[in-house]
Order: sequence, then C-alpha cells, then structure tokens
Amino acid sequence: MARADQLKALLRAYATEEDEQFLSVALQVAAGEAQRGHTKVAAEMHALIERARTRHKGPRPTSRPALLAQPRGELADLLTVQYPQRHLSHLVISPEVELRLTRVLKEQREHVRLSGHGLHPRRKLLLVGPPGTGKTLTAGVLAAELRLPLFIARFDSLITKFMGESASKLRLVFEALKTTRGVYLFDEFDSLGLQRGSQHDVAEMRRTLNMFLQLIEQDESDSLIVAATNHGDALDTALFRRFDDVIRYDIPSDPQIELLLRNSLSLMASPDLDLASIVPEARGLPHSDIVRACTDAMKDAVLEENRVLRTSDVVCHLRERSGSQKGR
Repeated sequence: MARADQLKALLRAYATEEDEQFLSVALQVAAGEAQRGHTKVAAEMHALIERARTRHKGPRPTSRPALLAQPRGELADLLTVQYPQRHLSHLVISPEVELRLTRVLKEQREHVRLSGHGLHPRRKLLLVGPPGTGKTLTAGVLAAELRLPLFIARFDSLITKFMGESASKLRLVFEALKTTRGVYLFDEFDSLGLQRGSQHDVAEMRRTLNMFLQLIEQDESDSLIVAATNHGDALDTALFRRFDDVIRYDIPSDPQIELLLRNSLSLMASPDLDLASIVPEARGLPHSDIVRACTDAMKDAVLEENRVLRTSDVVCHLRERSGSQKGR
C-alpha cells in the first residue's frame, strides 16, 4: 500500500501535470508492493504504467500552463503570481553559478528518489549580488524549469507599522507554501533581513525577522524559497544558516559580456559589428544595463530606418549607462 508521502507526490504530480513524475512515483509504489510479496498486484500496476507511458509519448505541449494557482483573499495582497517561460539557457552566468543551479534543479526533479533514502533536495536559496545581475530572473528560471508558478512576496503589503501584523502576514505566506507548491521569491530581502541591532533596526522589523527565522527553519513544505538581496553584508548572520545554499552573483566577465551582446543584438547585428571593441565599454555594468543599452541602440536604428546596427551606436548607449552608474 502506498505511503502517505507517495500519495501526496502522486496528487502533486497530477495537479501540476508532471506526467513523468506521476509515473515515476507509481513505479515506486509498484516496487513496494513487489517487496511485500504482492507480485500479481505489482505486475498489474507495472503493465498499466507502461501503457500510460506509451500513450503519453510524443511532443509535449508548449502552451503556457493554466493559471491553476491564484492567490485569493488576504493572500492576494501579499503575493503576486507569474508563470515564467525563460529557461536556464537564457541566463548568462558564471560556470559556478550555473553548476549550483543545475544541482538544485536535478535534486528537485529527483526529490521522490531522494526522499526514498531519507534525503531532502535543496529548496531554500539565498541569492546575493549587485543589482541587475540575474537574481530575480533566476527565480523565474527555476519556476519555468520545474513547471511551477512563481509567487513574489509583496513587501509593501507584508511590512506594516502595526505591532505583530507583519509577522501574522508572513505566517500566511508560509501557510501558502504548504498548500500550493511553487517558487516563492522574497526579493530585495535586505528590507526584511537587516542585522538585528543595526541602526536601521526597529522593533516591528525585528519581530518580523525573528518570525521569518522561525518559519523558514520549521518549513517542511515542497515549495522552493528564494530570497534575493543586493546587500549580503547587511543581512543578519542568523539568516545564512537557514538556507540550504547561498549563491553569489557578480558583474559579468568579458566572455559573459560578449555573450550578452551577441544574444541581445542578434536581430539587427551586421556581420562587421565589432563585439571585441564593444566589450571594454561594458565592463563594470550589470547584466540588465548591458541588455537595456543594446535594446536602446536597436530602437534608435529602427527609428532612424537603419537596417543594421553600427558599433558606435551600441558604444554610445553603453557609455550613457556607465555614466549613470557613476552618478549613483
């Protein structure tokens, strides 16, 4: 007979239309029956599983998943939901960050197999790095790769000045983690996770942070928790122990800049566009500024009725971005 965790996994896979996951769990149940000596039942289950697998072969639908998970009631003010479509191949990141994200995805996809050995996949991630380096995008990529909804915590509604109210709202969000599997993003996390006792620390924020520390430690849901911050040095040190992985992002290297330029300008780049001469102009800029500069250069080309981009157009917009960075 299937264990409670296996029944939950079957229902979860059915609800999120994860056919292979559903069949994988069903095979585990069949194997369990065989171990108990119920060979006839196990054989019948195995035959049904193989029939279902044959029926489901073929191209997977590429349509956007249905909006199954929509926050309601008070949660509608605390969480927004998205169904991202960008995948790991869209991220321009360092090999180390890619390796760590790949490991998270692999463990999540094999979470049933891990749980069968008393192990748990990584699912509490802290992303640290300068603004615009891909932290928020990473949360969307994890959701898209795992075919899960992305829930974004709204700190403007979550943090209030009334005593105890913020902690109460935070508890609601963690209840949602248990009932609806997804990727839950706490962006600009430093607004919540400031060091206790710092000059910006106030009583209500301290209570909310203490509640977060308790909730994240006690949480045993199947959802992923992703916290992103631009100011890792400002976070309370107690937070780092609560996460399974702390992944650090940085300003793109020269090879990453060239790849960003190539990807961003591919629609209008001329064969003689000199990417090597553009790269130095983008040094020190985050990913998002480089992409925006490329977009601005293409818009100029369209409005000036130029069919292709000139190197000077891209350089001009990158220099504008660099000037804005120095003025911050």
